[in-house]
Amino acid sequence: MAKLPSPEQLIADRPPFPERRWMDVKPTFKPGNYCYPAKLEIMQGLHMPNPHAWQPEDEDWNLPENWEEIIYKAFKERLAKHRSLKLFMDTCVRCGACADKCHFFLGTNDPKNMPVLRAELLRSVYRKDFTLVGKLLGKVAGSRKLSKDVIKEWFYYFYQCTECRRCSLFCPYGIDTAEITAIARELLHEVGLGINWIMEPVSNCNRTGNHLGIQPHAFKEIVEFLCDDIEEVTGIRINPPFNEKGHEILFITPSGDVFADPGIYTFMGYLMLFHELGLDYTLSTYASEGGNFGSFVSFDMAKKLNAKMYAEARRLGAKWILGGECGHMWRVVNQYMATYNGPAPEGMIDVPVSPITGTRFERAKSTKMVHITEFTADLIHHNKLNLKPSRNDHIITTFHDSCNPARAMGLLEEPRAILRAVCNNFVEMPAHTIREETFCCGSGSGLNTEEIMELRLRAGFPRGNALRHVQLHNDVNWMTCICALDRATLPPVAAYWAPGVTVSGLHELVANALVMKGEKPRQLNLRQEDLPNPDPEPEDETGQAEGEDA
Repeated sequence: MAKLPSPEQLIADRPPFPERRWMDVKPTFKPGNYCYPAKLEIMQGLHMPNPHAWQPEDEDWNLPENWEEIIYKAFKERLAKHRSLKLFMDTCVRCGACADKCHFFLGTNDPKNMPVLRAELLRSVYRKDFTLVGKLLGKVAGSRKLSKDVIKEWFYYFYQCTECRRCSLFCPYGIDTAEITAIARELLHEVGLGINWIMEPVSNCNRTGNHLGIQPHAFKEIVEFLCDDIEEVTGIRINPPFNEKGHEILFITPSGDVFADPGIYTFMGYLMLFHELGLDYTLSTYASEGGNFGSFVSFDMAKKLNAKMYAEARRLGAKWILGGECGHMWRVVNQYMATYNGPAPEGMIDVPVSPITGTRFERAKSTKMVHITEFTADLIHHNKLNLKPSRNDHIITTFHDSCNPARAMGLLEEPRAILRAVCNNFVEMPAHTIREETFCCGSGSGLNTEEIMELRLRAGFPRGNALRHVQLHNDVNWMTCICALDRATLPPVAAYWAPGVTVSGLHELVANALVMKGEKPRQLNLRQEDLPNPDPEPEDETGQAEGEDA
C-alpha cells in the first residue's frame, strides 16, 4: 500500500471537475484506485459465468467473444424480472437532488460519483438499447453504445458505491441507486468480472459457513478462548452451547465478531448477556455468518446464503433467530427475505417473544429474526439488567448509525436507549450526519480491502469530519456502532480523521456495565484495561478489604 497523504493533503488534492463531457472522460486505472480482481479458481469454484484471468490496468480484459450479447441478454432479463429496475431507469429527471449526498463524491470530487451520474453509466446504455427515443436521437437523448470502455467504466465506478442508500433518501422519486449498483455488478459478473475481497468471502461462506473460511472446530475453539478472557475479567465460566437441538433461540452473528478486533469484545458481550439471563439458545458452526456477502454479487447468491440460516434453524428446531450487530445481514433479512426464500420454515413461532419480558416482537413476524438491540433495549426498558454505567466513565461516546439498520430497518432509538443506560457520557454527531441521514463508513458493500485504502479514507471523509467535530467540541474519545463491517472499517477512518477515538460495538459497553450474579469485583474491562471506577474488594470479617494489611 502506498504512503498515505495527510488529511489536509487528501482534501486539497481533490481534482477539479473535468472540462469535457462526462461521456468523453475515461477512467484511469492505477494502483490504489481499483480493487483486485477475483482469483480465477474462486470464480470457477463458485460456478460463476465466464471465469477468466484479467487485470484492470491491462488494455484487454479478455472478455468473452460474445460479451455484448451476454450483457444485452442479462440486462433484458433483469428489466423483466425487477419492475423496480425499469422504473428507476425511466423516472430519473436528473434533477441532481442526490448529487452531493454521496460520500464518494464528497471525498473524490469526481462527478461520476454523483449518484445521478453513476446511474447514468447504466441508464445511458439502457436508453440506447431499450428505448425508442434513445435509438432515434442517440446522444441527444443521453444514450450511448455499449463498448469495452463502458464496461471498464462500470467496473471503476460501481465499485465506488457502498450501496448505503443515502442518496435514495433525498431522491424526490424514490430511486434506489443501490439497486442500480447491484444490477450493474450482476452484469459485470455475467462476463466474469468480480473483485476478490467479495468473491473470496462468498466462497468461504459457501464452503464453511463464514466469510473467513474458519472450520467448525476452529470456530468453537476461538469462542472458548473468548470465554477464557471473560472468566479472567469476571471470574465466571461461560460454556455456550454449539449445534444443540431443542433450544428456543438460534443466535447468529457476523463471523467478524468472533475473529476480529474489536468485534471480539462485542461477541464477548453477547455471551455474558445470555449467560446472565439464562437464555435458552444455541450457536451454530454451520450458520456461523450473519453477514450476507452474496448481496454484493447477485440476488441469487444472496438468496443462497440467506437460506442457510433458516435451514439451520429448521435442523436444530429453533423457534426463532436472534441476530447480532450487523449491517447487510439486516438489510437482506428485512427487505428481501420474503422475495428470496418465502415464509420461514414450519415449526418456528408465529411472532418471536422475549422469554424474559414477554414482549412480542411484531416487526419480526415474517422474518422470525430479532435484532439484538431490540432485544436488549426491551430488557433495559423492563429493568431486567443490573447495570453499572460508571464502569464506562472513561468513555465519552458518540454513535454511528450503521447504514443498513438505520435506513433499511429504522433502528434508531433502540441503540441510543441502550447507550444511555450503559454509558454516562453520550454525545450525538451533528444533525444531517446521523439517523436516517447517516454517512457511510466508506467501505461497505465489499470495499473493505487494503489496496484502496486512500479511496476508502476519501469516502470516509464525511463521517470522519463529523466525528472530528464532536472530538474537538465535546472531547469525544469513543464511537459506538452496531455493525461488524463498521467495526472493521471505522478504526482506520477514525485514526486518520479523528486520531485518538476508539471504535467499538454496542454490546461491549453493555457487558462492561453488566453486573453479573456471582462475578468477582471488576477491575478490568473486556479489553483487559483498568476500569476508571473499579469495583471495591469485598470486606472480610474484620471489616477490611481482602489483601489489606491489618
